[in-house]
Amino acid sequence: MSKPFSIGVDLGGTNLRVAVVSREGEIVKRITVSSTGNVIDSLTAAIERLFSDKINGIGLAVAGLTDGTKILSAPNLPILNEIDLVGILQGRFNTPVYMGNDASMAALGESVSGAGKDLNTFVMLTLGTGIGGGVVYNRKLLNIAGELGHVIVEPGGKLCGCGGKGCLEAYASARAMTMVAMEAIELKRETMMAKDSGGEITPANIYKYALQGDPLAIEIFKTAGFYLGIGIANYINIFGPDAIILMGGLIGAWDIYVRKAIKTAAASAFKYLFAKAEIIPSTLGGDAGIIGAAELTYC
Repeated sequence: MSKPFSIGVDLGGTNLRVAVVSREGEIVKRITVSSTGNVIDSLTAAIERLFSDKINGIGLAVAGLTDGTKILSAPNLPILNEIDLVGILQGRFNTPVYMGNDASMAALGESVSGAGKDLNTFVMLTLGTGIGGGVVYNRKLLNIAGELGHVIVEPGGKLCGCGGKGCLEAYASARAMTMVAMEAIELKRETMMAKDSGGEITPANIYKYALQGDPLAIEIFKTAGFYLGIGIANYINIFGPDAIILMGGLIGAWDIYVRKAIKTAAASAFKYLFAKAEIIPSTLGGDAGIIGAAELTYC
């Protein structure tokens, strides 16, 4: 019989977030420690503080590629690449340890206690510096690559960080919008954003100027929303989901960015499939990955 709690871990480039999570997907205790320095020692010490005989297992959400045992590529924590972190933690705590991609873990978390808990099938998109995602199909997390940010939305288009050209992430992510704004300022395009050119251009201040009516700022968000809508239409046509769940910092610009995406998806997807798919925000936000990682110990 499984024990009532698990430990979920979000392995971030700046912080390690560790939490005790109930079988129902409720976080009952959490701590955050720096991921600088000796990451393995910091992680082990954090888990030690929360571990008890009521823990069913440990789940890890990793921003990168994993084979379920090793982190194959984690750009934010390269020191962990190819290290058998699962084996290390299993040996230290004598309990099962599981690992998954952070976006897929977020999808699993939403299916447990978030916006997807009453849905059979949904696609989860994380919209931030990059774009990731996961798919829950017939109430089960699909064991797929899940690189949803790298579907092609503009063949032969902009070079993406993955090395491909025309990826959704190269057009609709926070990084992509920031690059467009900076390039426009360098080309002396008329925009209120130019007053911030001495500092860092962020999606937050692009959005601020969009709300003030700056045409370029509005154009940047609507163009990104257009490409996001193409991606969403593809996911709708492939999976026929009950919902597309969106999470991440960019959903704060729902009224411009997401509304444009919804309009584009409506015009691009099969009408019946679009009509049955809600496009909704995450309800768990940043906790989705931790809850999903903990859920791995019960799957």
